[in-house]
Amino acid sequence: MNIALLAHDNKKELMVQFCIAYCGIFSGHSICATNTTGRLVTEATGLPVTLYLSRSQGGSQQIGARIAYNEIDLVLFFCDPAHPEYSDEINQIARLCDQYSIPFASNVATAEVLVRGLQRGDLAWRDIVNPKK
Repeated sequence: MNIALLAHDNKKELMVQFCIAYCGIFSGHSICATNTTGRLVTEATGLPVTLYLSRSQGGSQQIGARIAYNEIDLVLFFCDPAHPEYSDEINQIARLCDQYSIPFASNVATAEVLVRGLQRGDLAWRDIVNPKK
C-alpha cells in the first residue's frame, strides 16, 4: 500500500515517534511524505520515503494530486489544531480522502487504529480499488 505522511511543525516529533513504533508495519509498504517530515522519519527509522516539497512550497498539494489520481491508499496527517491558519490545508486533504474513499487520520489515536487495521489486513480492499501494476 502507498501511505502518505504529513505533519504540522508541532506534530513532527510525534509523527517520528509513531513511525518508530510502527516501523515494522510500515516497512512492508511504500511511504511518501512532505520533505521535512519524510527526512525526519527516514533519519529516525531508516525507512525509504519518497519526498515531496515541504508544506510551504506545495508538498501537501502534490500529495493531494496523488490522492486524486488514486495513487495513495492511506493518509496520516498529524494536525496542530492550535494553528487555525492550517485549516484550509487539512480540510482539502480530508475532502479528497472522503471523495476517493481513502482512510485518513488527523491524530495519533486514529492513526494507530488504521495502522493496526493495516497490519491485520483490514485495508486489503484498497488493493481492489488500487491494484498493483
